[in-house]
Amino acid sequence: MNQEQQRQQQLRAGEAKWHRFGPYVSDRQWGTVREDYSADGQPWTYTTHEMARSYAYRWGEEAIGGVCDEQQFLCLAPAFWNGHDPILKERLFGLAGPEGNHGEDVKELYYYLDNTPTHSYMRMLYKYPQHAFPYEWLVTENGRRNRQKPEFDLIDTCIFKENRYFDIFLEYAKVGPDDLLLQITVHNRGPEDAPLHVLPQLWLRNTWAWGYEDYKPQLRGQHAGSVAIDHASLPALELYYEQPAGQLADLLFCDNETNAERLYQAPNPTRYHKDGINDYLLQGRHQAVNPAREGTKAAVHYQLHVPAGESRTVRVRLGAPGLADPFADFARILEQRQAEADAYYHDLQAGIESADARNVQRQALAGMLWSKQFYYYDVRRWLRGDPALPTPPATRLEGRNCSWNHLNNADIISMPDKWEYPWYAAWDLAFHCIPLAMVDADFAKGQLRLLCRDWYMHPNGQLPAYEWKLDDVNPPVHAYATWRIYKIDQKQRGGLGDTAFLESVFHRLLLNFTWWVNRKDRNNRNVFQGGFLGLDNIGVFDRSAPLPTGGHIEQADGTAWMAMFALNMMRMALELSRSNPVYQDLASKFFEHFLYIAQAMTSMSDEDIDMWDDEDGFYYDVLNTPEYGRFPLRVRSMVGLIPLFAVEVLDTATLQDVPRFVSRMNWFLDNRPELAQLVSRWQEPGKGQTHLLSLLRGHRMKLLLRRMLDEAEFLSEHGVRALSRYHLKHPFVFDEADGVNAVVDYEPAESTTSLFGGNSNWRGPVWMPVNFMIVESLQRFYHYYGPEFKVEYPTGSGQHCTILEISQALSERLIKLFLRDEDGNRACFGTNRQMQSDPHFRDHLLFHEYFHGDTGAGLGANHQTGWTGLVAKLIQPRHDNGGA
Repeated sequence: MNQEQQRQQQLRAGEAKWHRFGPYVSDRQWGTVREDYSADGQPWTYTTHEMARSYAYRWGEEAIGGVCDEQQFLCLAPAFWNGHDPILKERLFGLAGPEGNHGEDVKELYYYLDNTPTHSYMRMLYKYPQHAFPYEWLVTENGRRNRQKPEFDLIDTCIFKENRYFDIFLEYAKVGPDDLLLQITVHNRGPEDAPLHVLPQLWLRNTWAWGYEDYKPQLRGQHAGSVAIDHASLPALELYYEQPAGQLADLLFCDNETNAERLYQAPNPTRYHKDGINDYLLQGRHQAVNPAREGTKAAVHYQLHVPAGESRTVRVRLGAPGLADPFADFARILEQRQAEADAYYHDLQAGIESADARNVQRQALAGMLWSKQFYYYDVRRWLRGDPALPTPPATRLEGRNCSWNHLNNADIISMPDKWEYPWYAAWDLAFHCIPLAMVDADFAKGQLRLLCRDWYMHPNGQLPAYEWKLDDVNPPVHAYATWRIYKIDQKQRGGLGDTAFLESVFHRLLLNFTWWVNRKDRNNRNVFQGGFLGLDNIGVFDRSAPLPTGGHIEQADGTAWMAMFALNMMRMALELSRSNPVYQDLASKFFEHFLYIAQAMTSMSDEDIDMWDDEDGFYYDVLNTPEYGRFPLRVRSMVGLIPLFAVEVLDTATLQDVPRFVSRMNWFLDNRPELAQLVSRWQEPGKGQTHLLSLLRGHRMKLLLRRMLDEAEFLSEHGVRALSRYHLKHPFVFDEADGVNAVVDYEPAESTTSLFGGNSNWRGPVWMPVNFMIVESLQRFYHYYGPEFKVEYPTGSGQHCTILEISQALSERLIKLFLRDEDGNRACFGTNRQMQSDPHFRDHLLFHEYFHGDTGAGLGANHQTGWTGLVAKLIQPRHDNGGA
């Protein structure tokens, strides 16, 4: 057991709170729903980047590479000033949703390079230009471009030309759970010497200004090179700062209070404000900082002169009071923690021969671990406002999230992207937990439990979607993730799995399944209308809004997701029945529910329009209108591939342990022959005496795979596209009724439609989560069919492969998004030559939200190491076929 695993063991046993401090500070708090108290419900304009330096946040903090405690009482992060920028660089800059031609978009370059599960060692890189940061240019140029043009990013401004920038590496290392080292190493990559102001900042989240308590914690400067921290909810701590020879360090104090005069032209109730350090440094306003050297925000100010091609270092330490020589063992401990991180990943990556693949996997996992965030949102208080502040507009009580009064979150949660999506999303989180389980199964299990808690899950059983619309509908993948994490954890530890975890989530998901059945099956026919389901611009209409034609859509994806949900619940119940036979009855319930859903997808009783089209070999949504009846929406999209996910394989040994389930199952199949014939060869054991439950029998699966594996349709060099390339030359045009006209065409890159807004595009690009599920589904099919069942791959090639070989080939295509090719290029970098070839760029990776359907270039949110971090699970040793 290596040192990092020992720390995890101590954490699990309650012997040491290694998770007390971590990278839990958001990359962006402005523009979030939580900070919006407007009458019109427009978060992007209520708090802006321009306001952020002067605005004391109500619900959370933001920083560049910041750390804090688990309740975010105390934050530590660096700030920078190159001598030219108009503001202190305390936060990452980006465009608000309405400003970007493809929605919200961070306009900085930063990379999460390393992290361990206990955050004993963390490393990230921030690239800071030496010229004035081009804030206005980025806003105006993106505002000038329409949706048909690409985003205009920081690297497109040529501000990194001649390498006139600083590479700033942030390294954190823990001496103990409450003893943290921060080393900031500044490399001048340019041809000339350059100055840089570096300011490690310490501040207290404002918990005192809202009218609930009078207690106000404090920071105070000490004479011995430290800042004392007085907070009743934290252990005794001090921040120690080093005074190296030739470097001047000042101690600056202000308060984490809103500057009401600057923002609202109103009197300030306090003298020192959140922007005091900014105003002191950039405007020379000495009165903006507190000469008494106390407050709720402090900075150690270093003025560095960094010669061309050289580096300079700043070191601070957050530890117990009274350390005699806090920096005596700093270098040794930092080096030791880095070596321990190397040892941890060496063991984790045993058998992965490619150094490049190991680098990709390690950075993907680093991004997953860096993307934890303290998330605080009490909807009841948010709706009603705080006693010390003006009452919010009455319209809020009937507006956004008004039916979620019970929701009260104050936890560390895995975020999709801490700048572009600094709020959890239910289905994103389920996918995050799979790679997270590779390094911290306890945290992954805790995340899945969390969303099922009473203060998250709605009393009616719905899981919260995301803060912009908590009652929106995400695909029901929580059960899938629960079972996957259970199996991963079981494989890691050996022996019996964590049935307490499985049982606790299973019971809560019973409520969620019931909500789906009661709320989303409009006509009680096992056909589901989930609405949005995360697929944004993939369809003809906004499926969450009333249709322009009237009526409703019978969704192939919504119904297939529910079939998968039923099978996941059945499998969990069978596992739990090994220790408690009562679960066999619940397994029977979900087995039968799956069959009813399978029937609904195959035959609509006396109706003559099915979701499955045998001639096309594809599933389609069906539009049901009051005037024109039912007809399929013939869009070949991911909607029609999702039925692949509803597959479960049971072996004879499992069934031998559940006689009551088998008895009921046999009775049901004998007495419901119309349902029995829908089960994919149930009566025919497969490889190794296995039995298959699936929406697809062999014939249908071959037809569907023929479409999916066709390089002229879904199959790209880097995975499965979300929309068939067939629609490039053959757009789907809907003009059936009342002048309603809509077109769905193939778009391989950013969205050109505002159907859902934002930077999302589920049309042509490759998305990692659904590709990952395709890979895993094919693996499960192979467990049944074995090596004799072969399919042409790619379609039209004349080459036939087993389903396992196809699954492995798809994995390799997805991994190729990030790996260097024979020319040394990475597809995810697109055509950017600096990123492809510059030694200071080419091995630092971004894990984008999605990827160009033809080239594989990264698009959308560029730190979506949430579900795109799934690539870490795909990178396996050669002998490993995926397994748990």
